[in-house]
Amino acid sequence: MTASTPAGAGAAGVRGAIAGENREAAPVTPAVNKGELFASFDVNAFEIPSGRDEIWRFTPLRRLRGLHDGSAAATADGHVGVDVTGIEGITVETVGRDDPRLGEAGTPADRIAAQAYSSFTEATIVTVGKEQELPDPVTITINGPGSGKTAFAHFQIRVEPFARATLVLDHHGSGVIADNVEIIVAESAKLSVVTVQDWAEDAVHVRTEHLRVGRDAELRHFAVSLGGDLSRVTSNIRYDGPGGDAELLGLYFADAGQHIEHRLLVDHAVPHCKSNVVYKGALQGDPALGKGDAHTVWIGDVLIRAAAEGTDTFELNRSLILTDGARADSVPNLEIETGEILGAGHASATGRFDDEQLFYLLSRGIPEDQARRLVVRGFFHELINRITIPELRERIDAAIEAELAAVGA
Repeated sequence: MTASTPAGAGAAGVRGAIAGENREAAPVTPAVNKGELFASFDVNAFEIPSGRDEIWRFTPLRRLRGLHDGSAAATADGHVGVDVTGIEGITVETVGRDDPRLGEAGTPADRIAAQAYSSFTEATIVTVGKEQELPDPVTITINGPGSGKTAFAHFQIRVEPFARATLVLDHHGSGVIADNVEIIVAESAKLSVVTVQDWAEDAVHVRTEHLRVGRDAELRHFAVSLGGDLSRVTSNIRYDGPGGDAELLGLYFADAGQHIEHRLLVDHAVPHCKSNVVYKGALQGDPALGKGDAHTVWIGDVLIRAAAEGTDTFELNRSLILTDGARADSVPNLEIETGEILGAGHASATGRFDDEQLFYLLSRGIPEDQARRLVVRGFFHELINRITIPELRERIDAAIEAELAAVGA
């Protein structure tokens, strides 16, 4: 990848990332495919985004509070809270910018990710030790910096060989935050991670996730986006060896004035790996509120490189529009450079209620408002049932019910 650290450099993020270090911007070269996008730890290597740029054309730049053009200065620290008291097999560290592990999972490929990397002061590293199996889910709480404040953060999860763990990243609070999250699942390890974006109404959050899946490793990643004024999450998934298996699930619900954006790149660069992507979203607006449309964006890129023989991949996005004043953009992309694969496909659909389902419920004497809620619950049922934590399932069910009650769907 262009402008990444050289082989054997160790800490991918250390070179040129330490505050105060000067370095020439790397030259931009044309991208051969989505996996060859320009990347650098140096924020000055990127031009200021505009609406003409492909990766920013759906994002309302004016609502980023200066994260994209360098005018947003840090006024608070990004806070990550992890309580592992009494839990064996997991450690939590607060480290400085010079820790050689930082940046190992990937290099920023856009200006905000590079700005976040250049601006954090301390990072949190959570490590599940080799061959350790955590009996219960561990919750990691990420709080916004507070109303009117801006923070940059960096967070890394390391699951060592043959380990097993379930983690929940729970987001709350107000303010503006940009961060990078690294998730490294080593050989034959298994990780289930659920990220819940439950921000306050004024929050702006822009995140890049760098996900690495080792040989014969399994990653189950579930993204839930409910709150915030603007939330944009970019997830880049790469495989470090054959036999890797990544399942990427997502659920999002946008109200009037909300912008929720999920962008994924699944880069199959090694043979005999699997990926399965399923994201579902619902949108409801209320033009009378004057907040603007509810807007969701889902970009799903899957790249199968020439060396990735035996790949098995599929991606699906479905959006359900509940009212006027809502807009959903969905763009699945599939690039295949070899014919020696097990399977590859993608699908996308955006629409309103299934009239037949609604008619069936009405014909059974169910009031229309209750019938509509049942249809929405059924739409999300498949995904919610994939969450293995009962308390979290109940919380998401309750959040969706509250969303529907707010507009009287």
